[in-house]
Amino acid sequence: MAENVNIKNKRLEGLSAPTPQNTPATSAPIGSVARQPTVEKIDEEGASGNDKPDVSALAQNPAVLSMIQGKLNNLVGKSSGYIESLPASVRRRLLGVQGLQIDHQRLENEFQAEILALEKKYLQKYQPLYDRRAAIVNGKAEPAMEEIEKGNSAQQVVLEIPESTPDDTMKGIPEFWLTALKNNIILAELITVKDEEALKSLVDIRCQYFDKPGFKLDFEFKQNEFFSNDILTKTYFYQEEVGYGGDFVYSHAEGTHINWKEGKNLAVKVETKKQRNKNTNQTRTIKKTFPTDSFFNFFKPLQALESDDIDDELDEKLELDYQLGEDFKEKLIPRAVDWFTGAALAYEALDDEDDFDEDDVFEDEPDSDLEEIDEVESEEEGSGQVKQDPNECKQS
Repeated sequence: MAENVNIKNKRLEGLSAPTPQNTPATSAPIGSVARQPTVEKIDEEGASGNDKPDVSALAQNPAVLSMIQGKLNNLVGKSSGYIESLPASVRRRLLGVQGLQIDHQRLENEFQAEILALEKKYLQKYQPLYDRRAAIVNGKAEPAMEEIEKGNSAQQVVLEIPESTPDDTMKGIPEFWLTALKNNIILAELITVKDEEALKSLVDIRCQYFDKPGFKLDFEFKQNEFFSNDILTKTYFYQEEVGYGGDFVYSHAEGTHINWKEGKNLAVKVETKKQRNKNTNQTRTIKKTFPTDSFFNFFKPLQALESDDIDDELDEKLELDYQLGEDFKEKLIPRAVDWFTGAALAYEALDDEDDFDEDDVFEDEPDSDLEEIDEVESEEEGSGQVKQDPNECKQS
């Protein structure tokens, strides 16, 4: 199994999180004294410009970078011989210091366990506030005057407290969670136009802790036209022992199977093609289903490789998946109203780099006895929209 990685269980400073594939099992050995390389100097004046390697070109070559990374990985954990060369008395002292480090690791385990217990304790204290928020947002209750006055006092400009009117038939706060999600730059990247109609039925997002390290996110939906599930869940599991940095280490994630209603799967697109048999000249219509971008792919988490092989693309997706769970738990749920109003954006450190890859390209390989007719209809199931090939032949 690929090596797991430390992930802080509190707020993360950056927008990225380590994943089970980018941290070595052990640190490379370091000598006590740094020595200058003994390579003979090259007379640059006597070398022609064509003899110099193009370092920038090599750095941009994925094959070269991959080869270098592989060589470096092979060096991890290998001894330089320095430790073995130390006198026996020094090595005994070194073993004693390593024994102290084991005691330190035990205290780190206790420290993280107490932090987790404290988070659970305060989640129980937060929960009545979250329940009250859900009741107001979904139109099951109206805020008390005291709550309204507190909210007004938090504004930079004090507003006149509005009074309800008899013709005010709107219940709750429509599209509360959808708006909050779209105002979070990272989470908004998950949402496509076709997802929005389904997310309008999202009534609450909750977090739960376990007896063992880990947490679960519950997404509650009212009845909708897309799927029959009332609650969709995403569960993140930690390892029992904390990692090298003293923080909990993610083990894996699990998600709910979504019971899509017929023709409403937002996570796939359907292509309809016509094929003509070269021998019989008969035509037939076939449909092929392909994965597509959707917020609901969040509930189908990726799994780490069952080997030590490094897959950069998978590594980035796992990194994003772990970070999304933290963002829901640490940012969106506690301060949902600030994300709805956009006030949270003032405190959010944004990264200008684009962390998302372009869509995967799927290629079809038709049967050898069949030829494609220039007529392709692409339909994303839940959208109700059909996209036709611009090169489609018009038949009279």
